[in-house]
Amino acid sequence: MPRLFSAFEIPPEIAARLAFFRGGLHGARWIEPPDYHLTLRFFGDIDARVAQSLAADLAETGAFSGGAPLTLELDEIGVFGGRSPRALYGRVKSPPLLTRLQTAHEAIARRNGLAPETRKFAPHVTLARLRGVSAGAVGAWLTERAFPLALAFEAQRFVLYSSRDSVGGGPYRIESVYPIA
Repeated sequence: MPRLFSAFEIPPEIAARLAFFRGGLHGARWIEPPDYHLTLRFFGDIDARVAQSLAADLAETGAFSGGAPLTLELDEIGVFGGRSPRALYGRVKSPPLLTRLQTAHEAIARRNGLAPETRKFAPHVTLARLRGVSAGAVGAWLTERAFPLALAFEAQRFVLYSSRDSVGGGPYRIESVYPIA
């Protein structure tokens, strides 16, 4: 069964700038820069029939931009988990087009029999996973890096990725490409 998700790729020049933040936090498992992405919808482990249907249905969402690329901007570093930090991320501002696209991917998932996503969409690029890293250590690390990211790029396509069955998932493989511009 493939493990699939739809996402925007992060261009190499943006990934290189994000990679600058790697290190300095004992116990963090840093994501490799080629694996940085902005997930639209995680579909999970699904059978081949559903995977084919998802891949076909995702093509209908490419026209959402009206032919224009989508500008995505990363504005700050954040942490998921609060007192029990789970991940460091680069926050992505959420323009209306991104939200509409994610909503369409959610609808496609449900139409294909997948359970609804229970978490609110929070567009981000995961930089590190933090099992066992204290909130104090994460807070100190963030304090040293408390400046705006101001990174932006034009996304002209999203992709359907597959990942291996493991914690962290990468490296990822592109299964299908969907132009939006």
